[in-house]
Amino acid sequence: MNSFSVSSKRSIGAGHPVYVIAEIGINHNGSLDIAKKLIDEAVLAGCDAVKFQKRTPELCTPKDQWHLERDTPWGRMSYINYRHMIELGFDEYSAIDAYCKEKDIDWFVSCWDEVAVDFMEQFNPGVYKFASASLTDHDLIAKVKRTGRPYILSTGMSTMDEIRDAIDKFGTDNLMVAHSTSAYPCPPQELNLRMIETLMDLYPDTPIGYSGHETGLATTVAAVAIGACFVERHFTLDRAMWGSDHAASVEPQGMQKLVRDIRDVELALGDGVKRVYESEMGAMKRLRRKPSTVVS
Repeated sequence: MNSFSVSSKRSIGAGHPVYVIAEIGINHNGSLDIAKKLIDEAVLAGCDAVKFQKRTPELCTPKDQWHLERDTPWGRMSYINYRHMIELGFDEYSAIDAYCKEKDIDWFVSCWDEVAVDFMEQFNPGVYKFASASLTDHDLIAKVKRTGRPYILSTGMSTMDEIRDAIDKFGTDNLMVAHSTSAYPCPPQELNLRMIETLMDLYPDTPIGYSGHETGLATTVAAVAIGACFVERHFTLDRAMWGSDHAASVEPQGMQKLVRDIRDVELALGDGVKRVYESEMGAMKRLRRKPSTVVS
């Protein structure tokens, strides 16, 4: 399996600890203060990175929905105006960039359109992520591919043919793949974690990870036990907050537990070489019978 350096201190793939991504997405609700609080909590939990989403509203919002009225925390407004309200701009991302460097945590984004890629290139991201909805957007993948940066393809809502088509077209250079099921929240019977093994078998030199949308933590830890070398979970200060993604997100205390359990599982997996540990010696001396001597 290959590995990719995504910052000066962190890499994803073979020989490296599981890379834990707190997906802030749009859970900042357009507020830099909330974004900074989420970054603080991700640092406290021990996450490796926070991730946001970047859209150009006029490109990502169907035109027939622009003028639909929507109730929002800022009052009733058109849907296109709401999309603008929850987008962070250059000043906010400049502040996020400085804040993450100060806090020593990686940050990057999922770009939903090509203009957003040009915007994010100003910040020299270590990696890009594609949302599952973008796996079939080959123009967008080509745009990111031309940057020469590592990128993560998420595979929710996609068939095996669609996954193969994208990877066959763009190759495995700089590629990482995240197994995912795009249900919010996702019931356990639809997580299909063994797809991680399927992807590992199909692409043995490609780092394979997991992007989860379930409500619990145990299944994400199980993804690590199966072999995921990076994991991503949506992250919020409070699941009851207003917004579309909060209900399927992990709160700060849960993220702390998730990272702790992932690190415990990493240690527990070991290297597969059988040995007798020093900690076993006392029990062995007390409990194991010595072989009897047979007198003929």
